[in-house]
Amino acid sequence: MLLCGAMVVTLAMGIRHGFGLWLQPVTMERGWSRETFAFAMAVQNLAWGLAGPVAGGLADRYGAFRVLIAGSLLYAGGLVVMGLATSGLAFTGGAGLMLGMAQSGTTYAVVYGVIGRNVAPERRSWAMGVTAAAGSFGQFLMVPVENGLIGGIGWQNALFVLACASLAIIPLAFGLREPAASARPAGAQSMREALREAFAYPSFRWLTAGYFVCGFQVVFIGVHMPSYLKDHGLSPNVATTALALIGLFNVVGTYAAGSLGQRLPKRWILSTIYALRSVAIVVFLNVPLTPASVYVFASVMGVLWLSTVPPTNAVVAQIFGVQYLSMLGGFVFLSHQVGSFLGVWLGGRLYDATGSYDVVWWISVALGVFAALANLPVREGAIARPAVPARA
Repeated sequence: MLLCGAMVVTLAMGIRHGFGLWLQPVTMERGWSRETFAFAMAVQNLAWGLAGPVAGGLADRYGAFRVLIAGSLLYAGGLVVMGLATSGLAFTGGAGLMLGMAQSGTTYAVVYGVIGRNVAPERRSWAMGVTAAAGSFGQFLMVPVENGLIGGIGWQNALFVLACASLAIIPLAFGLREPAASARPAGAQSMREALREAFAYPSFRWLTAGYFVCGFQVVFIGVHMPSYLKDHGLSPNVATTALALIGLFNVVGTYAAGSLGQRLPKRWILSTIYALRSVAIVVFLNVPLTPASVYVFASVMGVLWLSTVPPTNAVVAQIFGVQYLSMLGGFVFLSHQVGSFLGVWLGGRLYDATGSYDVVWWISVALGVFAALANLPVREGAIARPAVPARA
């Protein structure tokens, strides 16, 4: 089950990690502005976030298997539409709405729900770290593959090849089938009660606020850094190597965060990650921009990239239990994706307005400081619930 979950995340996260490589070839051939491409990516992240609680709720109630199959089919369809679109609206429909909904059903919220219900609590953070590390390896593996496909067969055909690859999630979904009792655990709490309880709990709100910052930072960098580097005279190969390094070092960061979460307070881990991101960006902006400085920055950011994912989801499970883990994780991730929407869209919008990415870089620094402080008051203990009287 852990292997299949890791492979699903490897494919789903690996394919999307290289979308920034399509920005220039798509906009140049179609005659679109960078904001057009950025807006589609922003809609993708927002759709992913909005659909996340729905996909998570369905997975909690009916099991992840059906959700994963629907997500795989949507993923393939969205990539095909992305390649065929000749208008900004159609491109947003495929690359934005379809791929966003597909990712909600094939990534962390759904897969972590299965893991949370089937791995012992004392190993849960580690298991989530393993899955996140697999997704990170997919990012490392897929970026050079996608760059090679674009250079070898063109950007459109590259998308069609990736559409076929995304269908491999369907056979992997069979490894994530759960017994009915595990997929739909018995309990007195309804979904509505679980949501009301979570949103009334301050620690859940602090986690959600911190995750907003995570989305803003990583999606802005992932989509716009290739163009930022090219604007400063560096070759596309530097950007490709940088994205691959982020994926490679992310393997280390996510596994380490998951493992440390078994021994250290997770709020300390999260706060440290956000603070170090701000430090890394400040240093990157104040040293000469060379291939070497880009590679060092990419490696450091890689360690910090998705290392927030295992401790954040483990805290949710630790506080509220695993019955509605996919749904609650989906709501936390919605905040992440609202941040992603703003990060990728503002990157394109402010670039078109000012001719520079500098403003968005410094917004990312300020948000990192906020997230570092926001995670400190999180209480990780299980929530105290009143005893439910036995029912006839």
